[in-house]
Amino acid sequence: MSERWALAPVEGGGALLAPVGADGAPAGPVLREPDLVAAVRDREPEVDRWVWRSTSELYPRLLAAGVRVERCYDIEAGESLLLGHEGRLGEPRSAAAAWARLRNAPVPPDPPPRSAVPGSQSSLFEPHTGTDLPFDALLDVYAEQLRRHDEAAHPGRMRLLTASESAGMLVAAEMHRSGLPWRADVHREVLDELLGERYAGGGEPRRLAELTDEVSRAFGRRVRPDLPADVIKAFASAGIRVKSTRRWELAEIDHPAVEPLIAYKKLYRIWTAHGWSWLQDWVREGRFRPEFLPGGTISGRWTTNGGGALQIPRVIRRAVVADPGWRLVVADADQMEPRVLAAISRDPGLMEVAGHDGDLYTALSDRAFSGDRDHAKLALLGAIYGQTSGDGLKNLAALRRRFPLAVAYVDDAARAGEEGRLVRTWLGRTSPRAAGAEDADEAGIPQDLAPPGAPGGADRGGSADGPAGHTPGYASAGGRARGRFTRNFVVQGSAADWALLMLAALRRSIAGMRAELVFFQHDEVIVHCPRAEAEEVARAIRAAGELAGRIAFGETPVRFPLTTATVERYYDAK
Repeated sequence: MSERWALAPVEGGGALLAPVGADGAPAGPVLREPDLVAAVRDREPEVDRWVWRSTSELYPRLLAAGVRVERCYDIEAGESLLLGHEGRLGEPRSAAAAWARLRNAPVPPDPPPRSAVPGSQSSLFEPHTGTDLPFDALLDVYAEQLRRHDEAAHPGRMRLLTASESAGMLVAAEMHRSGLPWRADVHREVLDELLGERYAGGGEPRRLAELTDEVSRAFGRRVRPDLPADVIKAFASAGIRVKSTRRWELAEIDHPAVEPLIAYKKLYRIWTAHGWSWLQDWVREGRFRPEFLPGGTISGRWTTNGGGALQIPRVIRRAVVADPGWRLVVADADQMEPRVLAAISRDPGLMEVAGHDGDLYTALSDRAFSGDRDHAKLALLGAIYGQTSGDGLKNLAALRRRFPLAVAYVDDAARAGEEGRLVRTWLGRTSPRAAGAEDADEAGIPQDLAPPGAPGGADRGGSADGPAGHTPGYASAGGRARGRFTRNFVVQGSAADWALLMLAALRRSIAGMRAELVFFQHDEVIVHCPRAEAEEVARAIRAAGELAGRIAFGETPVRFPLTTATVERYYDAK
């Protein structure tokens, strides 16, 4: 049987499917099956990878019938990545749009984003509308995508990126199906403790009303703390000029209204984002089921569609409780972005620092900052995030002397961004092209910015003051802003590449267990499992992190440790 089978649903619950060869062309006749679920279930043990238009369209239906798929190729996820790689990010990404481009036909727009349905316990994923296309057209698009992968700056890496993004789509659907364990009674207890009782009519709960009174007394007149303009006007009347009501700015002010204002803002956020209404809308039968969106940001980080799953306040995490006899294994990647920078820059010194499981910043401070961990951390994060003025500039100079390839890597990415060129993550996810830069030469990361001696790399000059040819301050303000973005993009995006591979490896390693992936954000993952499986799950998580590092970045000294905690409540993990 062929390693890959293309699959498409048809009306009435059936499916069209066909084996496909290495070039994407059919390797056998197109079959019509009356039952899509049965067609997949019967072939899944022998199929290496399913090729379909959209995981979010098909996989929830299979999961509902108890069918788990090992691997897939998501054509629409692949189209999005390929468009980005070609400098065309933002063009319609549907399979129908790809087919239209292939025929030089008018390209249909993508359907508008769909809002999640609060509290829906059926799949939040719904079939796209207006993007259906014939089965042979789907095969043509797939074959063309394989050809486009071959033309990428690093074809092997680009194929790996698409495969890992497709795996991420499977993980997202499975996590939605499993749901995050959530105790509604505990959530209500937390809300009552923090906010007090609710008043009739849906107004603010008691504690917010009391804080509103405190703020008003401090100003000597009625003030609405939930209205920034009202607060700014009240401070102006008191002779204090503030630009905003952000917490850090309020903390600088000496006024009796500040303390109740900060307390109000914190509680108001909980009330509006995760209060009683949220609980009623989003939690059913002991589970919170957010719709995870892999690659939801330009850098590849995930987002969610509704529910605020990636911004759960720590105090509300008390409601995330494992089922009786089960545990939550919560894992955090340790200092991920500095370790990724070491791996992608191939800086020998930084790779040595990142080659241990211990605190990276302490090791860095011992090498370059006379044991001052705080300065070491500020220097390295400043290099990644672009804080290159004031003390940050001094720290960066020290970092550049000891780790020139690492600093040059992000400096070069920043310069490429300032000049409106494209930059790439290690696997090939690509930043958007700057407005008006359609004719600019491409600066592929890591192809053009690979370290000397690396595949595709070239010798390059540089000094302790910066990479060759880079003149600080030469760019416009807009260019400098884009430079700060691309400086971080190559690191944060490459970390997102690693995270996809970590999830794929972890998903595979726990496939034969009762354990289930239930949550993921940036560098944190939660597995819900029987207590007896917790130690094995923790080992699987740590092994997945190291395997992802080797698959993504090759054999380097860099370690990618994850700290795990086995707890009954998410709140207790930190």
